[in-house]
Amino acid sequence: MKSVGENVVRIEADALRGLADRISGPMGAAFEGTLDLLHACTGRVIVTGMGKSGIIARKIAATLSSTGTPAMFLHPAEAIHGDLGMLVRGDVVIALSSSGETEEILR
Repeated sequence: MKSVGENVVRIEADALRGLADRISGPMGAAFEGTLDLLHACTGRVIVTGMGKSGIIARKIAATLSSTGTPAMFLHPAEAIHGDLGMLVRGDVVIALSSSGETEEILR
C-alpha cells in the first residue's frame, strides 16, 4: 500500500508541475487577470456549476468562505429562475463547466 500512496503523490506532483508550466506559459495572462479580478472584488465570489462541476463549485465556495473570502454557491438552474437577483454590484462569478456548453451556465 505504501507504493500506492507514493504513486498518487508523484502523479499529483507531476500534475502540479504541468499546471505551473501552463500558468507561466500559454494561460499566464488569463490566470493573472483572474487573480487581479478576484483581488479587486468588492463583493462576494459567486461560484456556480452544474452536476459534478456543481459539486466542485460548492467545495470551492466553502473553502473560500472558510479562509475569509465572502463566497457562496449559486445553482445555475435556480439562477435562471430568479435567484440571479442575489448577485450585486462588486460580485465576481466563477462558472465551472467541464464541456463549456452547459445550457444553464451559458444562459
